[in-house]
Amino acid sequence: MANIAGYNRKLTALMRKHGLVEEAALVAMGDKAAKEGLLLASLLITEALIDESTLIGLVSEDSGHPPIDLDKLKIELDDIRNINQGADIITEEQSKFYGVVPIAMVGDHLTLAVANPYDVIMVDNLKITVGKVIMAVVSTERAINKARELAYHAQEKAMESLMETMGSDGDEITVTEKPKEDDEGDLSAAEGDESPAVKLVRTIIAQAIQQGASDIHIEPFEKRVRVRFRKDGVLHEMFNPPKRLEKAMVSRIKIMTDTMNIAERGKPQDGRIQVKMAGNAIDIRVNSLPTVHGEKVCMRILNKSNLAGSLETLNFEPAVLDIVRRSIGAPYGMLLVTGPTGSGKSTTLYSCLRAVMTVEDNVNTVEDPVEYEIEGLNQCHVNPKRGLTFGAALRALLRQDPDTIMIGEIRDQETIEIAVKAALTGHLVLSTLHTNDAPSTIARIVDMGIEPFLAASTVLAIVAQRLGRRLCKNCKAPMPKEEMPSREQLLESGYKPEEIEGLALLKPIGCSLCAGGYKGRFALVECMEMTDDLRKAIIGGASTIDLRKAAIKCGMITLRRAGLMNAMRGVTSLEEVMRHTMGEEVGKEDAPVLKKAAGEGEDAAAEVELPKETAEAGT
Repeated sequence: MANIAGYNRKLTALMRKHGLVEEAALVAMGDKAAKEGLLLASLLITEALIDESTLIGLVSEDSGHPPIDLDKLKIELDDIRNINQGADIITEEQSKFYGVVPIAMVGDHLTLAVANPYDVIMVDNLKITVGKVIMAVVSTERAINKARELAYHAQEKAMESLMETMGSDGDEITVTEKPKEDDEGDLSAAEGDESPAVKLVRTIIAQAIQQGASDIHIEPFEKRVRVRFRKDGVLHEMFNPPKRLEKAMVSRIKIMTDTMNIAERGKPQDGRIQVKMAGNAIDIRVNSLPTVHGEKVCMRILNKSNLAGSLETLNFEPAVLDIVRRSIGAPYGMLLVTGPTGSGKSTTLYSCLRAVMTVEDNVNTVEDPVEYEIEGLNQCHVNPKRGLTFGAALRALLRQDPDTIMIGEIRDQETIEIAVKAALTGHLVLSTLHTNDAPSTIARIVDMGIEPFLAASTVLAIVAQRLGRRLCKNCKAPMPKEEMPSREQLLESGYKPEEIEGLALLKPIGCSLCAGGYKGRFALVECMEMTDDLRKAIIGGASTIDLRKAAIKCGMITLRRAGLMNAMRGVTSLEEVMRHTMGEEVGKEDAPVLKKAAGEGEDAAAEVELPKETAEAGT
C-alpha cells in the first residue's frame, strides 16, 4: 500500500485529538509500524487498543468519506464484470497494491473500499487507470484483505465449501476402478480418498449427475480452470477450481478410467468410468485433449435411468410413431436415424431395439463404443487397434444367424455396403448417419457408393431428429401482443392461415427451477417413409430438393413443421424452433421472424443473411 507513513501520521494525530489511546502505547505502536512498514490502524486493532468499528467511524468522520462494514456485505464481482464486458475493472494484483477492493459500479461511478482515504494520489491513479469516477468508502486493512479473498476467489471458496459438505446430506457415488500396472508418474497429489483432487472430482461428477447434465467439460486456462456442464443442450459455467489442482484432477480422472495412462499428457486419450449413484448404474465416457495450458477433459454421462424404455416414451408425433412401428415390424430392410451429435439418435435406436427384443429373435449391435449395456442384447464393442472394425464385426455378425442388427454409426463405404447386403438378405438393420435432414440422407448413401436402386429398395424409413428445449412449466408465460410476429412473418415461418387466427404462443421467463426459462428437452422429428413415388424419384436420380418436395407431398412432417406444432401446444417457444431449423428451412425473408421471436429489434434482423429456399419446404 502506498503512502503508509502519511496515513500513520494522520492517524496518530487523530488518536491524540480524541485521547483514545495512551501516549506511551501510541508511540510504541507508531515506532513498530514505521520499522516494519505496517499500517498503524492494523496494529492498534490487533493489540486491542481500539475497536475496529470505532476506528472506521473516526477515520470516516475525519476524511469525509462514508464508512462501510465489509463483513456484512457480499461483493459480487461478476456483476461488475458484466458491466465491464467480462473483465475485472480492477485486477486482484492492483487491489493488493493499492489496498482497495471494488464494491459496486453504477454507470461511470465505481465504489471502492479503501483503508487509507487520505491517499489522494492513489485515488487519482486509479481514476486514470479504470477511467471511472472513484467513490471511496472507509474500511480497514483486515476487512479489505478478507473481502478481496472472498470476492476474487468466490468460485474456489464455493467449491471448497461444496467439497467439505459433500456426502453429509447428498448421495455418494461409488466408482468401479480397474488397476493399471503400466501407469507411471507423480500421483502424490491424487492419492488417497480424502485428497483435495479426489474429493473435487467426486463432487463434480456427483453434481453433474444430480443436475441431469449430459456432459462435463474441464477446461484449463493460463490462470484458472473452468468447469462447465451441458444441461438441456446448452453449456453452463459451474465452478472455477483452484489452478493448482488441475494436473491432480486430470490424473485422478485417468486413474478412474479403464484405459487411460496418466504418464501420457501429449496426445489425446479415451477411457470409460463406471459409477453408481442412488442405486443407478452410470457410464461415463472420457476424452482428454492436450491444449496450450494443459489437458482439456470432456466426460459424457450415460445414465441408464434416462434411457427411454419404450417408443411411447419418446413422445413422437402419432404419424411418426406409426411409421417407426411399421418399419421395425418389417422382416427386412433399413431404418436410419440421422442428426448431429447429441440429438438423441442412440435413445431412439435403443427404444426401437427394446420394441423388437423377444426370446425368438437374435438381436445384435455393433457400436463404437457401446453406450448402454442392456440385458438381452448381444453387443459388440468395435476396437480398430486390434482389427475389429465395423466392417470386420459386421461380417462376423452375419455368420451369427442374426435377425436384427443395430450399427452404431455408418461411417464409410465398407460399412454401408455390408449393411445394405444384410438388409437385402432378410435382416432388419437399424443405424445412424450424420446428415441434416431425412431427404439428404439418400444423397449421402448414394455418395458412399450405393446404387440408387439399392438405396430405394432397402431403406424403409429415415428419421431426422433434434432435441429442443422445453419451456419451464413453472414460469412460462403468454407472449404479449406487441412481441408477437406479424401475420406475414408467421406465414413465412410455416404456419397455415387457419392456424394464425387466435394463435397464442408462449415465451421463456426464467426462475429458480430452470435455466433461462427452459427445463428438459423433447424430440423434434422429421420422418420420411419410403413410398412407391419416392422410390421412383430416387431411381430416377431426383435431387435432394425434388425429393423433399415429393416427400412433403406424400405427407412428411418436416422438422420445422414439428417444431411449430409444439410451439402451438405450448411445449416450446418459437425462438427455440427457429434455432434448430433456420439452417435448413428458413429463407432470408424469415430473418425478422427469428429476431421478433427472440424479442430483438428489426435492425439486428437485417444483418442476418441466409440462403433462400421455397416456402413449400417449410410446410
